[in-house]
Amino acid sequence: MTIRATNQPRARVIPLRPFPAAPGPAPAREPLWRDLVGDVLRRERLSQERTLKDVADAARISMAYLSEVERGRKEASSEVLAAAARALGLSLADVLALAQGELIRLSGARSRSTGRHERPAGPLGTVRLAA
Repeated sequence: MTIRATNQPRARVIPLRPFPAAPGPAPAREPLWRDLVGDVLRRERLSQERTLKDVADAARISMAYLSEVERGRKEASSEVLAAAARALGLSLADVLALAQGELIRLSGARSRSTGRHERPAGPLGTVRLAA
């Protein structure tokens, strides 16, 4: 059986998987808010030398759920975050401000490592959070 060549244009093949990226450093991942807030809660709890059980009981949330929030595995509601903050002697605004500071620190380090200059986040050049 012989295949005959025709003068018709070839069909375009669209790959199912994208071509692999050029070798080199992977682009920096944008920090997730839940990771930042979880880190703040854990850092505050450890600085007070309190156990996960102690803070979870004071906040009236399960110890497993608080652990998942601290590890950035769960996106906690504002009510849960406020309860955890109160159990640590903080306000929700305190926790959010600490997370904002961490976000700014990480974003600044990321923009310095890539050499890109980031635009200011808001009209006044800062991120403003309302609790």
